Amino acid sequence: MLTKEDIRTASDVLWNLWNGCQRIDMLPNLYRPKTRTDGYSIQALLEQRSAAPLFGWKIAATSSAGQSHIGVDGPLAGRLISERAHDDGAYISLGDTLMRVAEPEFSFRMAYNLPPREQPYDMKEVVDAVESLHPAIEIPDSRYENFTTAGEAQLIADNACAHEFVLGPPAPVSWREIPLDLHRVQIEVCLGRSVKGIGRNVLGDPRIALTWLVNELSGLGVPLEEGQIVTTGTAATPSPISPEDKVCADFGCLGSVTANFVL
Repeated sequence: MLTKEDIRTASDVLWNLWNGCQRIDMLPNLYRPKTRTDGYSIQALLEQRSAAPLFGWKIAATSSAGQSHIGVDGPLAGRLISERAHDDGAYISLGDTLMRVAEPEFSFRMAYNLPPREQPYDMKEVVDAVESLHPAIEIPDSRYENFTTAGEAQLIADNACAHEFVLGPPAPVSWREIPLDLHRVQIEVCLGRSVKGIGRNVLGDPRIALTWLVNELSGLGVPLEEGQIVTTGTAATPSPISPEDKVCADFGCLGSVTANFVL
């Protein structure tokens, strides 16, 4: 178990790396988290450095392939920092990012708070608390050179590889009648390279992923708040991107979202 001073030191290091576009092999052993609890304690301090209220939450590793890629057994929660959240069509610098991929994601905006409680939330009450569904693109990254071997505690401390995020317009309200697990999406890079995906790639259903996030936060004593966004993980294999690429994630009848990348 890390001390409060250790947690603060680890958070300082990761925040400075993130904003300086730099990386390390892993956190020094003196303040390296060994448990999910310590990882989330370090992550929580990142939120305090933002000048704006928390934009929302992300879920990493919502597919078996994603979990295998980074060596974890299940999903991880991370925070979407407001300064890193963008509107549809935004221009985003790739800078010295390591991963350089774009991911099409089902995202939900909450209509009201879901506070921590002892009894787990079920999917119906979580979905009933949703205001709107949005197509989105996440651009993840890590502050570790070897993020595939860092382990879940360090990855959670690293904000579950959160980096940049683009939120599309709200989908028609008919989304509630659509089986999201069977809903197909496509992400296209520069009107050429395209990858197809489907909702069941996200923990079996984006609504299941949303429910997982609510209960993960509840177990940490953290509420999911009105107006916050939850992006539920990539519905397709991440698409490689480069400066000058334009990316469009097409969710069919649910709408689309674009992002433009520069150096």
